[in-house]
This record gives sequence, structure tokens and C-alpha cells, in this order.
Amino acid sequence: MRDHRITVRLSAETRRKLKAAARRRGRRESDLVRDAVELRLAEEAGSPSAYEYAKKAGLIGAVKGAPRDLSTNANYFDGFGGT
Repeated sequence: MRDHRITVRLSAETRRKLKAAARRRGRRESDLVRDAVELRLAEEAGSPSAYEYAKKAGLIGAVKGAPRDLSTNANYFDGFGGT
């Protein structure tokens, strides 16, 4: 497969952020742009989200036998969070 080159114009602010991200990650700017484009195209193609993967794995749902207001009633949070 042959790679193709395109030209993309970025605002000064976006370019600054891209350069900083590339430095932090030790990668080339073009690698980050390529990753971002591939990610966006995968999203548009309907690739499963992290939520969908977690739901399919059974990590999201209701807990049987737990109080109905477990996630909203502050009384269940006593001892959590240090206050």
C-alpha cells in the first residue's frame, strides 16, 4: 500500500497544541494527526465506544438486591471521600 500526502491548514493555537502534544509523547506531529483522523473515521463508521464495550462485557447494569437509591442517597456514602 502506498501512503498519500495531504496538506492541512491549522490555526496557530491548534498548531501550538499539536507541537506540545508531540513533544510530550515523543512522537511526530504527523503521527498524532494520522491517529486523530483514523479515530474520527472509526467513530463515524460506527465502531463501538468504550461504553458499548463495557456494556457488552457486563460491566454496566443494575445490581440485584441493592437499594434502589444506592447511587443517589448520601447515607450510603458515609466513610467514603474522607469527609
